[in-house]
Amino acid sequence: MTVADSPVAVAVVSCLLASGITMGLVPLVRRFGLRVGLFDQPDGRKQHSTPMVRLGGIAMVVGFAAALSTVWAMGGFGVLAPERDQLIWSTLAGSLCFFLIGLADDLFALSPWPRLAGQVAVSAVIWTQGVRIGAIDLPWLTSSAGAISLPDSLSLLATVIWLVGITNAINWLDGLDGLAAGVAGIAAIGLVSVSFSLHQVAAGFLAAALAGCCLGFLRHNFNPARIFMGDGGSYFLGFTLAAISIVGPAKGLTTVSLLLPLLILSLPVADMSAVIMGRLRAGRSPFYPDRRHLHHRLLRAGFSHRRTVLLIYVFTQWLASLALVVANAEMRFLWLGLATSILVATVVISRRQLQTERALDQTIPSPSSSNSDLACGDRHG
Repeated sequence: MTVADSPVAVAVVSCLLASGITMGLVPLVRRFGLRVGLFDQPDGRKQHSTPMVRLGGIAMVVGFAAALSTVWAMGGFGVLAPERDQLIWSTLAGSLCFFLIGLADDLFALSPWPRLAGQVAVSAVIWTQGVRIGAIDLPWLTSSAGAISLPDSLSLLATVIWLVGITNAINWLDGLDGLAAGVAGIAAIGLVSVSFSLHQVAAGFLAAALAGCCLGFLRHNFNPARIFMGDGGSYFLGFTLAAISIVGPAKGLTTVSLLLPLLILSLPVADMSAVIMGRLRAGRSPFYPDRRHLHHRLLRAGFSHRRTVLLIYVFTQWLASLALVVANAEMRFLWLGLATSILVATVVISRRQLQTERALDQTIPSPSSSNSDLACGDRHG
């Protein structure tokens, strides 16, 4: 039996390859960035105290592409229909284009509107290649069992909003060491499980490779980080997650396959929506950098950098387990129970530790207490 005979084996190999390649490339990218001077100098607004290379997305993109190419060369895509195979390569092409837009921003500090225009243009091209929201099944609104086909104009609009929206939600989440990579990795693992539960093998392959990239990068990005992914990395992660969620269905989106990725990614989506509304209410641009993000609020509440990241991690994994219940995956209630236990235990322990630290601060003021934890590593806020 070859690896191509088992979709699960293909996914595992993809994940391991992507993780190993990414982990091995990150130190090389970091040394290159330091050698040529492509790094962020520390200042009062940023959380790092040493020069930090922002090119980590290069390692993730190469790991992702190399893993998929290697699995394809091994015959791993033989279980897919030709049109499913094509969607994998279309998604890969789109992720590379989004990465290049982010990389250009990392290198040349583009203004928001050129970046947004580039994202919209790439999303429109990818829509022509079949990565699209083409139909939707809403059984509570229609008596027929068939899906509602969307006209091309509405399909294009929905697809562009979805791809660009999720991409920027992940980008705005990239404000603390390991936060975006960890959340994206957990979401990708959730999409692997959901995809295979819904027999969406192509989406499962993509999600497995993406999860491997995130896990490999976290080896160097978790607090204290030695490298940042940059906008190139966060755009790559966001677009790929968004594309995976609409690659899965064979002809369009059913109710379940529409809601599941939204459920898994609801934390960054809700955070982005709340931040935008807050900025608009204040009479400011949606792109105005501030301290309204969830991780900023947790830091202001007194949680440490690592504890803030951990809290967001466990809430994301709880949402992913909830998506497994909706998808009727095997052992879904076991996974939900474990995820709920982890979430409750983490919240309880974190609150107790925070109360203990506050009590100690009241008796022995800490000279190290400052607003450094409130700084955001993302220059876009």
